[in-house]
This record gives sequence, structure tokens and C-alpha cells, in this order.
Amino acid sequence: MAPSSTSSTDGGSTPARPPGPDTSTSLPGKESGPGIHPVDELLPPVKLISTGLQHVAAMYAGVVAPPLIVGAGVGLSPAELALLISASLFTAGLATLLQTLGVWKIGARLPFVNGVSFAGVAPMIAIAKGSIDKTGGPKDALPVIFGAVIVAGLLCFLAAPYFCKLIRFFPPVVQGTVITLIGVSLLPVAVNWARGGSPGAPGYGSMRAIGLAAITLAAVVLCNRLLRGFWQQLSLLVGLAFGTLVAVPLGLTDFGAVRDAKVFALPSPFHFGAPVFDAAAIVSLCIVMVVSMTESTADMLALGKIVDREADEPTLAAGLRADGLATALSPVFNGFAASAFAQNIGLVALTKIRSRFVVAAGGGILVLLGLFPVLGSVVSLVPQPVLGGAGIVLFGTVAASGIRTLAEAGMESGSHTILVSVSLGVGIIPIAVPNFYDSFPEAVRTLMHSGISAGCVMAVLLNLLFHHVGTTRRTGSGQGSGTTVPTATPS
Repeated sequence: MAPSSTSSTDGGSTPARPPGPDTSTSLPGKESGPGIHPVDELLPPVKLISTGLQHVAAMYAGVVAPPLIVGAGVGLSPAELALLISASLFTAGLATLLQTLGVWKIGARLPFVNGVSFAGVAPMIAIAKGSIDKTGGPKDALPVIFGAVIVAGLLCFLAAPYFCKLIRFFPPVVQGTVITLIGVSLLPVAVNWARGGSPGAPGYGSMRAIGLAAITLAAVVLCNRLLRGFWQQLSLLVGLAFGTLVAVPLGLTDFGAVRDAKVFALPSPFHFGAPVFDAAAIVSLCIVMVVSMTESTADMLALGKIVDREADEPTLAAGLRADGLATALSPVFNGFAASAFAQNIGLVALTKIRSRFVVAAGGGILVLLGLFPVLGSVVSLVPQPVLGGAGIVLFGTVAASGIRTLAEAGMESGSHTILVSVSLGVGIIPIAVPNFYDSFPEAVRTLMHSGISAGCVMAVLLNLLFHHVGTTRRTGSGQGSGTTVPTATPS
């Protein structure tokens, strides 16, 4: 799977570094040149910070949504809710820095953004409800959640070198299917943002909100078409800024958060109390962590395709270790489980800026937003409809990358056609009918509620059925056309 060469940012041919994490202790400190892969390119400071800010803008809503929902579910006060949001920004920044820069064999060293996993929101709400029913105190629920998150993170860290071996079951036809599903699964999120974000929000679904999303979408598209060079790469940020300015006279921008925000606040370790380790809660979040690991693996494979440095087993193991370590440490600072943010993969594909140091700069900005709540409140001025308009471009770009991967894998084989069609169909079920699995056992609901994980599991199973089970000989099963590979015999 290793690429033999890649195109550098100056249009020349640059030899690719062998895939996998760089275990050297020195960081590249120079511009792209011979032997420097675009992933390891260190951009000038202005470009580094501005493009890093784009990544923050793309992920901000996704980072603050889980603590908002969980905090409201346990009955936190507005001040405590603000603390939980700042903690999530701070821990997401640390996780992103760990993932991009890496320490030892921890961190994929790709432009890979980590944030608060949304997969755990429903189980955490259920855990909170159970704790409240037992104790009667909403604040007693958070230590139980944090204890379960710590154990789930340790599980991910320890299981990483074994889980990453699943890469052999992710040939290009599976990768393309999963990448396409990532984009398709995220598009309803963008549409919901375009309508106003929450059904209970004032003006949700109004023509004013949808019109603002359309204006932002048009601004991003026109910037990408009319601007050149560096400014074209900032088309998303320009579109977001323009949409926010248009929102001010429409009354869709809330400045209250800026007025009420503290200027500086250090994270308070275990602010809500020491972690409590409840067996049922731990089992529930460990299942969620396995789902997150599946999605992170798929996201790393997708990102590797986009940046021309395909993720091999050591890279996947290092990335999953970073997920696990960040998840285990997040509760210390009142944060939740950390996992990949697929929307930022679309931003990498859109801007064609592949430097991991750009995303590291975004991680640094997230840390500052967590330490300086007033800065985070400024970023929160971007209305949900503006994010929705930009999100349609971002998430559509991810789906387009998956379609391109499927085209490269070749769809002439009948087994490929069945694999893609069935996997996409299964993956779209929870998107089209969110309550489809409500009557299933909890473990099944946790796995299948996400279109990404549901489609990924189906694609892997069908790939096993068609290309690994039995003693048949096959051609073009994702290993490249014209290649005949004997499959394993059944045990």
C-alpha cells in the first residue's frame, strides 16, 4: 500500500517517506524540499495559523455539542456548563497535538484532528440518568461517566497494536465504501445546522436560516472559484467570516456569550469529584470505544489516501494509542472520550494543504480557547446556519474522495458491486431512519446507530465472504487489477 512517490506542493515529484509514524525526536523545521513529504512540511507562521484556524472553525460545533448535551442532561448550571465546554476544547487541543506531533509510538503523525466523540453521548446520558435515579443528585453522575471513560481509554490504548491488524481487511473497495459513508453520514448534520442547529432553537427551519446557509455555501464556492493561491486555500474561512457578518443584521448572531465569558481560567482537575468506577457504565463505554476505534481506523485510512501517505499497521496503532491515551487523560481535566473528526478530513481534501503542523496549530488554538473562554466565545459567534452552508462543501468533499477511491479500486467485479451496494444501503439505514434499531439490544444499537460503523462492519464482513473465505482464487479484490491472490482456507 505504500506510495512510491507523491507530488510536492511546488508541482515537482517528491519521494514519499515510508508510511508509519516517525520515531525520530527532531521535527522538520523547513519548507518543502527534497525528501520532505508535504505531510511533514512546516508552513510560514501566518499561513500556519490561518489554515489551522480553519480546522478549528470546521470542528468547533462538534466539540462543544457533546458537553452541552451531557451537561444539560445532568442538570449543570450555566457556569458549570461553560466549564465543561472549556474543558472539552482544552482536551481536544491536547489530543490533536498528541495525534499530529506524536510522542514515541503514540500519534499517527498525520493531519488528523481529534475531538470529543459524539458516539458516547447517548450512553453517557443513559449512565447519568441511572446515576441520578440511584443517588438523586445530578452532579454525582459525572464522576461515574468519567470513571467509565478512563477505563475505555485504557482499553483502546492496550488494544491498539492488535486492532490495527484489521487493515488487511480494508482493501481499496472497502476503504472507498467507508469514506463515502463518512461523507454521506455527515451531510444530514450540515443540513440540520443549515436549518438552525436544534429544533427548539428560535427560527429553526425558517427561510432566514436556510437563506443564510445558502449565502455561506455560495461564498465558499465563489471564493474557491475566483481566488487563487493562499486565499483560495482560505475559502472556507472567508466564507464563514462573510456568512457571520451577514448574520449580524439578521439578528442571528448572539453576543451574550462574549459578554459573559471569563478572560482566563485554568482547568481544575476532577472539578466534579474523583472518578467512580461502575461496572455497567464501564461496559457501556467500552463498547462505544470499540465503535470509535472502528471509525478512527476508517478515518485514518481515508486521510492517508487524501495526503498520499497511506496508513499502515504501525500508523494505525500509533493513532489508536493517541485516541486511547487522550481519552484516558481527558476526564482528569473534566473532558470526555476523544476520537477522529471526519469533517476535517474534508477540509484537507478541499484546501489540499497536507501539513500535519497546520492541524497541530489548530490543536494549539483549541488549547488557548480552553484556557481563555473569551476567545472560545468569539469563535462561537459563528451561527449554526453558517456552519451548515460550509459543512455541505466539507462533507460532500469527503464523499467525493470515497467515490474517487471506489473508481480506482474498479467496479467491474460483481462482488465489488454487491459489497458497495449492500454496505452503503446498511450504512444509510440509521441516517434515513434514526430510530430503526430502537427495539434491538443495546450492544447492537450502539454499533449500528452510526452509519459509518454499520457500513464499515458490513463492508468488512462482505469482503471476508467474497475474498477470504474458502480456497478460491480471485482477481482484483482490492489488491490491484491483474493480481491473483490465494485466500485463506477456513479453519
